[in-house]
Order: sequence, then C-alpha cells, then structure tokens
Amino acid sequence: MMKKSSKLGWSLILGLILVSIGLYFNDKIQWLGIALMLLFILLALVLQTSKRLRGFSFTVLIFAAVLAALFYPNLFIQIGSFELKKLIVPLLMIIMFGMGTSMSFSDFVGVIKMPKGVLIGLILQFTVMPFIGFGLAYLSGLPPEIAAGVILVGCSPSGLASNVMAYISGANLALSLTLTAVATLVAPLATPFFMKLLANELVPIDFISMFWSIMKIVILPIVLGLLLNHFAKAKLTLLNKALPLVSMAGIAAIIVIITAAGRDSLLSIGFILILVVIAHNLSGFLLGYFGGRLSGLDIASSRTIAFEVGMQNAGLASGIALEMGKLATMGLASAVFGPWMNISGSSLASIWKERKPKNPIST
Repeated sequence: MMKKSSKLGWSLILGLILVSIGLYFNDKIQWLGIALMLLFILLALVLQTSKRLRGFSFTVLIFAAVLAALFYPNLFIQIGSFELKKLIVPLLMIIMFGMGTSMSFSDFVGVIKMPKGVLIGLILQFTVMPFIGFGLAYLSGLPPEIAAGVILVGCSPSGLASNVMAYISGANLALSLTLTAVATLVAPLATPFFMKLLANELVPIDFISMFWSIMKIVILPIVLGLLLNHFAKAKLTLLNKALPLVSMAGIAAIIVIITAAGRDSLLSIGFILILVVIAHNLSGFLLGYFGGRLSGLDIASSRTIAFEVGMQNAGLASGIALEMGKLATMGLASAVFGPWMNISGSSLASIWKERKPKNPIST
C-alpha cells in the first residue's frame, strides 16, 4: 500500500512539473506559483514515506513557503495595518524558550568533562565562520547591507539543528549539546564584537544595542526554559511535545516574512547570494572537521565540531537584522542559510551515519 501511494505521489509530482513548465512558457505566473507550491508540498508528503529521505520533508515544505512569499509577497508583509515582521522577535523568543526546555545544567557541566573539545569548538566557531563570511561578503560584490548579513550569519552561534545532525550521524552528541549551550551564552559578547570588527564599514554597528538584543531574544528565554526544565521537568511532557512543532512553524514563518520583505533584492542578487551561502556553510563543515582532527580530537568529536561550526543560528541573525531595522537586506542571508544548512547538514549526517567512527570518543 505504501509503495503504491509513493508511486502515485511521484507520478503526480511529474505531472506538476510538466504543468509548471507549461505555465512558465505561457507566462501564467500567478498560476505557476500555485503549481510550484503544490509540487513542493506533495514532494514533502512523498518524502515522509521514505525512512532515508523523510528528514528532508521539513526543508522541502520551507521551499514551498518561500515560493509563496516570492510569488505573493503582499500576503506576508502585513495584515490590515499590522506588519507581520513584528512577529519575528516573539517567535524567536518562543523558539529559544523551547531550546532552553530541551537543555539541562549537565550540558554546561560538560565543559569540565570535555574542556579540550569545547575550547577547540568555540575557537573554530567564532573565527572560521566570521572571517570566511567576511571574505565571501567582500569577494562577492554584494550590496553592503546584504554583505553585512552574510557576516552576521557567520558571527552567530550554533543552534539546535547542529545537535540533531550530531545525533543522526552518531557523532559526539554530549559535546554538541555542550558547545551549543556555551556558544549561545558567549554570543551576546562574541557576536557584537566580531560584527563591530568585520562589518562596521558596511553598516554602523552599535555593540551595546546588539548585546541587549541578543540578551532579550536568546539568553532570557533560554534561561527561563532551562529553569522550567530543571524545576518542573515531570510536568513538561505535553509542552515538550508541542514546542518542537511550534518551533518548526515559527522558523517557517520567520523565513517567509523575511523573504517577502526582501523579495526584490532576493530576485536581483539571489543566485550570487545562494552561492555565497553554500560556500560559507560548506567551508564551516570542512574547516570545522579538519580543524578538530588537526587539534587532536577523535573522528566523532571532529564531526561534531563540523556541525557546530557549519550550522549557525540563522533565526538569531534575522532577529538582529530586524532589531537594526534592516530585515529586508541584512536578513536575506539568514533566510537562505537556514533551509540550505538543513539540506547540507542532513546529507552529511546521512553519509556519516553509514560510516560510523571506530575509534573511541575522547575529548
């Protein structure tokens, strides 16, 4: 039954591809948007029937949402007199709160147990990505504010997505959880510092303002979630089931709002920005992994470092861009980086899952 439904799904996808091609060549752009959205939604449903590919279904749904924002941007800019971009910070705070409820104080104790791995991870996290982002931003010739957004993504800490990939791939999950926790706590100082150092010529950077933005968007919600998890863990069963779904919906909404706000800029420089984002992300994976190996870490821990370095908290970057009043420009890199890193991260995790390291974990 499952195979029959899968075959039917792929047949419908092929049909929608042909319909989309026909609509494109006949300049039926409004209908083309609907056809493409249906195509990606159907693809996501079909991927859910495959154990190996179902991890990509959420990212495919994101693409459907992005297409909606590109074809019908006015639907996602404001409703009546209410500007939808005002939802971004509250949504980010909910996502960070959910991240906090998934953490425990033992994640921070890991610093004592794995000092070498944590130190190497932090150094690579806040050097590789900021400076690679800086180089790509200037070499690409992107407009200043969009280029600053590339650097901003690089200056952001890692997020929960890296933990998921570490788990799937069989890497050092304990190190991943600890690094995400510590990098997030360091971010209020590290992110404004590197932005001031590397992006101040592109856009004016207010260190104190950015510091407080990160404290409000990230640290406060995470601390509240962490405390709730510590003191009322037994009562959080329903909440812990709901928050991941809420977080996924929140991420999708944020990406759609940013895409709609920066649609014109994205259509004009989208291809270049996509190439920059891909290069940025893959450089993080590559330098993170080999940086870990050259520093003496085992294979499993080096894989963890690769995910922690290559996968950034794109949501935080978009929140900072909004706080700076530059969502439609600085926020574009994070809107592209988020979906792409899930594709590349899932692919890398699947490859490494089939090639589990033989040497013991020691950091």
